[in-house]
Amino acid sequence: MSDDLQVLRESLRRFAEDRDWGQFHTPKNLAVSLSIEAAEVLEHFQWLTDEQSKNLSPEQRDKVALEIADVLLYLLQLADKLEIDPVAAAKNKLAINAEKYPVDKARGSSKKYTEL
Repeated sequence: MSDDLQVLRESLRRFAEDRDWGQFHTPKNLAVSLSIEAAEVLEHFQWLTDEQSKNLSPEQRDKVALEIADVLLYLLQLADKLEIDPVAAAKNKLAINAEKYPVDKARGSSKKYTEL
């Protein structure tokens, strides 16, 4: 795990411990909260055109950034509770996806790997 993520993980641990929130931070509750926060990211893009979604105002961008932070924080807490290194997991998943979606078959296509 990167140094930045380790520092952030430790800060999250202290933050929760200081407030005695560990009792609420079960994997299930963290997964639910992660999903809710991801939906809150999506809410900022509801009804926007593709072009509008690419050109957010600074105020909109700041709001989305806060929601992205919530997603990251809950994801990191969930990974911590389950003793999963999220960086290692992401690297592994990227390698799996590279096999599923070889460049010569997937380039420029949005098809699922089972349809390539």
